[in-house]
Amino acid sequence: MTDQTRIPPTEVTGAFGALVKVAARRAVGRVPNSLGVLWHHKAILRDSLRIGRRTEAWHELDQDLASYAAMAAAATVGCSFCLDLHYFQAHNHHLDEAKVRAVPLWRESSLFTPLERRVMEYAEAASQTPPAVTDELSAALLAELGPAALIELAARVGFMNMTARTNIALGIRSDGFAESCGLPPLEVRSAGSTAA
Repeated sequence: MTDQTRIPPTEVTGAFGALVKVAARRAVGRVPNSLGVLWHHKAILRDSLRIGRRTEAWHELDQDLASYAAMAAAATVGCSFCLDLHYFQAHNHHLDEAKVRAVPLWRESSLFTPLERRVMEYAEAASQTPPAVTDELSAALLAELGPAALIELAARVGFMNMTARTNIALGIRSDGFAESCGLPPLEVRSAGSTAA
């Protein structure tokens, strides 16, 4: 594996490119290296950004739970770019940093509440191929969250899977967002550690 993406980035140009670069700098302090890869297909980039912005406006699911679910899905799929970006964003939204760092190892961590653990279990199960969400887990979350929040959880995990799997397929890896603002590294699974 190399540090190169599978499609060489191209220069981000034009009025839309200028807008995207300004928005990226505002959101993460700089223009991600991966933007040049996705710039080859502006319609997909535009639509992905639009959906991503719209998911941020959803409010039926508690925002902390939404962040843990997104990161658990990204960890399950193996998207280092997604984990790095969400860790950085969680820090900026003042989430509990110790919990956010521990999401990739949530099963081994004592930091999480039973509800947080069920949400991350759901995110992992929905991110498997084929998805492995059980009726029992869905029923428990339906009782605790309600139907609108459970639908939002499923949709957020689905969108994260689309993003994560696209990034992995294109060879887009961590861009060092968390490191650039001095955050300690995320906890990672050891070679012998697997999701149950």
